[in-house]
Amino acid sequence: MIKKFLFLASLTLLLVSATKIGNSTTTKVKVIKKEVSLPKYVDYNIPYLERNFIAFKEAVAFKESQGRYRVVNTLGYLGKYQFGRTTLERFKIYDTHAFLKSHELQEKAFAALCSVNKWILRKDIKRSAGKTINGIKITESGILAAAHLSGAGNVKKFLRSNGEIRFSDAYGATIQHYMKRFANYDVSKIIADRKATI
Repeated sequence: MIKKFLFLASLTLLLVSATKIGNSTTTKVKVIKKEVSLPKYVDYNIPYLERNFIAFKEAVAFKESQGRYRVVNTLGYLGKYQFGRTTLERFKIYDTHAFLKSHELQEKAFAALCSVNKWILRKDIKRSAGKTINGIKITESGILAAAHLSGAGNVKKFLRSNGEIRFSDAYGATIQHYMKRFANYDVSKIIADRKATI
């Protein structure tokens, strides 16, 4: 009896609802406005380096030593930029202990080496910048970084052989890797100078 009553009550409600919908000539649409809150700007004070010489030298330093001035690696390369003793002697730096302690001397040595490498590679930069070798776009900054890794002579061999003659250091870093990783920095402030000194 209760089931029959519930069935009839449900049927009646359905019929009443259907009648109201069928007799309605206009449909009302209820618009719900929802406020969306935008994320708030938070100044986290994260430094941004332009892709200029400062950013270039800091990127190279991080790759070489994580930017640490007093590091000496297992092969005896020194400082923030991992200079070899013979390269330092070229700039008349003979006291490696004093070199490791002097941030200013290390920065000047890196800038001077970039100037010398840019002079040595000036023709190769002009000929090769913008070309693609082994899938890597060649840029001036990539060339200078690769010269820091392997020496300007090895970079010349790589570029002039169209990537056939390759070089890797004792840790496996290659000219190609440096050319790719350090591409597209603006290093136009580096003056090509064969006689650059500190």
